[in-house]
Amino acid sequence: PGSRRFKVAALDFGMKWNILRCLVQVGCDVTVLPGDTPAQKILDLNPDGIFVSNGPGDPEPLTYGIDTLRQLIGKKPIFGICLGHQLLGLALGAKTFKLKFGHRGANQPVLNQRTQQVEITCQNHGFAVDAATLPTDVEATHINLNDGTLEGMRHKKLPVFSVQYHPEASAGP
Repeated sequence: PGSRRFKVAALDFGMKWNILRCLVQVGCDVTVLPGDTPAQKILDLNPDGIFVSNGPGDPEPLTYGIDTLRQLIGKKPIFGICLGHQLLGLALGAKTFKLKFGHRGANQPVLNQRTQQVEITCQNHGFAVDAATLPTDVEATHINLNDGTLEGMRHKKLPVFSVQYHPEASAGP
């Protein structure tokens, strides 16, 4: 009571509810919006930040989400997980690809490039952002130790970052 709560606009591309519970537990007031919500409607809410959710499938056909994110980048802080990470990668100019087997389970080792510590992560996805196609103003922050794929990235100048895994450790359907 009495402390400021952060207003978060959560773009729902098929998210699980556990991540929303986690955001509320750390002091966020969350407004859930469909993934096809126009950028201006999101900005009209004047959120402190925008969360781009996980969800199923190939990110490339979700052109409406990619276009919306392009319009939002630089206007508000943005954080994405899983599919949200892939959509942000596409919006920033990178490419995605289908993994041969996908990453499944609660024991995926990921190297945090900044701390050089290994994080054991929970994952459930079949696509990845191609690290070789990241623009020069975007850097890799996390790398999968099983196959070397990109697991996290951040923009060097703007408040945009994302991870491929499920930081709340609840990747199941």
